Amino acid sequence: MECEDDVCAMPLVSAGVRPELDLGTEDPEELMALFEANGWGDGLPLVAPTEERVAAMLAVGEGEEAPPPDEIVATLPPRFGQATRRLLAVNAVLAGCPNGVLPVITSAVRALTSPEINLQGVNATTHPVAPLLIVHGKAVKKLGFNSGRGTFGPGCRANATVGRAIRLILLHIAGSTVGDGDASTQGQPSKYSYCIAENTEETPWEAFPQRYGVDAESAVTVTCGENPHNFHDMETDNPEIILEKAASVMMTMGSNNAPLSFAEFFVVLGPEHAQIMANAGWSCADVQRCLYEKAKTRAGVFRRHFQVANWADTIREMDDDEMMHITDDPQNIKVLVAGGPGKHSCVIPSWGMTKSVTLPVTV
Repeated sequence: MECEDDVCAMPLVSAGVRPELDLGTEDPEELMALFEANGWGDGLPLVAPTEERVAAMLAVGEGEEAPPPDEIVATLPPRFGQATRRLLAVNAVLAGCPNGVLPVITSAVRALTSPEINLQGVNATTHPVAPLLIVHGKAVKKLGFNSGRGTFGPGCRANATVGRAIRLILLHIAGSTVGDGDASTQGQPSKYSYCIAENTEETPWEAFPQRYGVDAESAVTVTCGENPHNFHDMETDNPEIILEKAASVMMTMGSNNAPLSFAEFFVVLGPEHAQIMANAGWSCADVQRCLYEKAKTRAGVFRRHFQVANWADTIREMDDDEMMHITDDPQNIKVLVAGGPGKHSCVIPSWGMTKSVTLPVTV
């Protein structure tokens, strides 16, 4: 690694694919032109990954032992690039991340390689799917993630840049560039950055990771889906009526979930909707069961829309007038709380052939 005025020849992609680029400048316009010429970046301004900045990103807390920077964290399809801690740090700097967030990014990258995620398919499909990173636990406040008002939106550096770092890692290391690596017909805005945090303080139930057997101070969930689909109800304190609206968003033939009976949904409840349900004595499992029962229509409607489908055998045997659920198990409906004041919530349909993964945050 050669440096000139602290601007280094930094490895940006995995070994064997132009592993180093001599930046030679920190000028934003020159840096953008350099990246554009090499087919890198996401089209937005970038921060020069100097040796000093990358070292600061790699640093761990006092008393912690830092893993080797060239340790391979994951191998990412479709190019099967090897993601080292150093490469993850470089992309985090490029994205503008604050120092201290690398364990969150590293844990999310580990989650992306889980077989359940099916990253090869996620990156290669024509569907507009993007990995959503959800941060849980102490890391939310400690690192400045926004779990409250506007959690899906702009204005929070941690949310925006960590989500962007994941996308840059997929572009530079996984090779999911538009074309052979990312065949999405239209793309979607969440392919720039897609990161929120669970609002644990206003969650009336057990925190999301604990419900799925992850007992850690901080955790990350990765789920691969569409942009959020909003639903609102500002008039009732009846959980069933509120969830009928959520189910109406889930129950659409345009969703990639419709022809796949095992597909997941994420239902992200605003704190006010969640509190209404808790005040009525509803558990999180009650919410899942209600959504499962309400998100259904006649089997003949499904068959009219889909000749090619991946449904359970019991569904295939249904008569046209029998009621068919949009997903075959209430556990496929993941519920968590995020956001701030206001009676709005959202549904996130998945790509279908993918399952979410939750892992502890580790270095």
